[in-house]
Amino acid sequence: MPASAASSSSALHRMLAGFVREHWRAYAAAGGMLSCIALLTVWIPRQVGHVVDALVAGHLQGAALLRQLGLLVAAGLVIYLLRAGWRLTLFKASFRLGARLRTRLYARLALQGPAWFQAQRTGDLMALATNDIDTVEQAAGEAMLAGFDGSQTLVLVLAMMTLGIDWRLGLAALLPFPLMGGAFWWISRHLHTAAQDSLARFGDLNQQVQESLAGVRTVRALGLVARSEKQFGELADRAAEASFRSQRWEAAYEPAVGMTLTAATAIALAVGGWLVARREISIGQLTAFTMYLGQLIWPMFAAGWVMALLERGRAAWARLTPVLDAPLTLADAGRAALPSPAPLQVEGLTFGFPGAKRPAVEHVDFGLAPGRTLGIVGATGAGKSTLVRLLLRQAEPDAGWLLLGGVPLPELPLAALRAHIAWVPQEPFLFSASVADNIALARPGATPAEIEAAARLAAVHDDIARLPEGYATEVGERGVTLSGGQRQRVAIARALLSDAPLLVLDDALSAVDTGTETAILDHLRELRAARPERSVIVIVIAHRLSAVMDADEVIVLKQGHVIERGTHQRLLELGGWYASQWRYQQIEASLDAA
Repeated sequence: MPASAASSSSALHRMLAGFVREHWRAYAAAGGMLSCIALLTVWIPRQVGHVVDALVAGHLQGAALLRQLGLLVAAGLVIYLLRAGWRLTLFKASFRLGARLRTRLYARLALQGPAWFQAQRTGDLMALATNDIDTVEQAAGEAMLAGFDGSQTLVLVLAMMTLGIDWRLGLAALLPFPLMGGAFWWISRHLHTAAQDSLARFGDLNQQVQESLAGVRTVRALGLVARSEKQFGELADRAAEASFRSQRWEAAYEPAVGMTLTAATAIALAVGGWLVARREISIGQLTAFTMYLGQLIWPMFAAGWVMALLERGRAAWARLTPVLDAPLTLADAGRAALPSPAPLQVEGLTFGFPGAKRPAVEHVDFGLAPGRTLGIVGATGAGKSTLVRLLLRQAEPDAGWLLLGGVPLPELPLAALRAHIAWVPQEPFLFSASVADNIALARPGATPAEIEAAARLAAVHDDIARLPEGYATEVGERGVTLSGGQRQRVAIARALLSDAPLLVLDDALSAVDTGTETAILDHLRELRAARPERSVIVIVIAHRLSAVMDADEVIVLKQGHVIERGTHQRLLELGGWYASQWRYQQIEASLDAA
């Protein structure tokens, strides 16, 4: 076995052992029921043998025969009830493992930074949360108890065959079983590889579905539907072929069991017939022995089934472990309390992407007291959005500091930092819920009046009122039923309702017209004037300079450096990039108006 496979196997066994220890009561109860089933199972053939011998001898008839038959029927009924009971008890425990693994996976994903997700595929992560965890869950439930049940039944049946009937007959019947063990070993090696490939192909299929549905408008607009269908068909065929290979190797256990038991039965009948002829065993004992051979079918099938489930579980766990154990791209070890009010200070901030020839931002400095507004402008690629990523701690700076209330950001808990900031990106994300639910995301307990007030501040109330069901209208996946401007304004309303002390508008007004932009900014000024005690810091990143003309300070970025700074009027007087861009945009606006 390769080192990586052995490692994943031992890791899976340690995890399962820990889970069994935690839920030992459920496993003990299920094991107790299985022990009762095994005892009854081996008792029935022995009892049938006694009945046959009694019938042959003429000692059993009438009411006594009916009582014996009744005992056999009652034993079968008890076995049925106990089998239902152990399944209910066990699967309840194994479902808890699935829920725990999904919760652990989700929690891990929620803590990872953007850099980690850039190296992952959404389809693979979805497959891990569904198919792979289901496979591990089966290993913890069906495989473990089926293995226990099969092993226990095997030991008891073999004991009854060799010690209870005739040891020579028992040893003769066991001669083909080593060959079955070798076949099982050979099949399990191939099954592990096939199961890994099957899970990987399922991830590829998930990825294609996710991308196709997310980009369905683009696919249709570019006339790529046929091509997309062809790609999906090819991936579906590969996934089906990989699944078929896995199932084929899993099905190979059955012929190995069947051939072994057929050979064992033939040997047992031959040797048993010879022993009956020599009067060394009775016909009833031979009948019981052949029934015990039939009962070996379940332990043998259980062995193949358990090995198949464990191999699939091991392959799934090998895929899950790297994600569950992946180091966080951003440490969350901060324990400092966030003071209030909390001014923002940026000192010598420098950051470069891996492999880039120059830093995305370099030696950036500015300070913002509560109640102040900062505008950040610059050409595309100037470093504006990178600055926001650093502020949100989606990445760590290479040099310099970002401080809130005098506390470096890494010393603050991530949850506290992100609760302090309301961020509205250029492409906001809306969930498949109602407009009201999307606005109230940060404050689920907000009243309808508070939600409407936030929507009015974001100048989107009138648009919402025209929707078929108003605030109860479902926006569809990613807000597909709304326009780009409406999505941006719903996201702004969501940020305003959160009442966070730091509001970041990351080109969040790019999809609205200048009149709506002016209305939103006016509403923000009125809100701050009406509630001076809140002292909200506002950072506005924009391409349209009209969005920052009323800011207390504006900084102009070029290739990551601050090349100009000051108020709107001061920058116009400097006659630099800001002034020339302002004149260009004013001319453009006048032409549009004409």
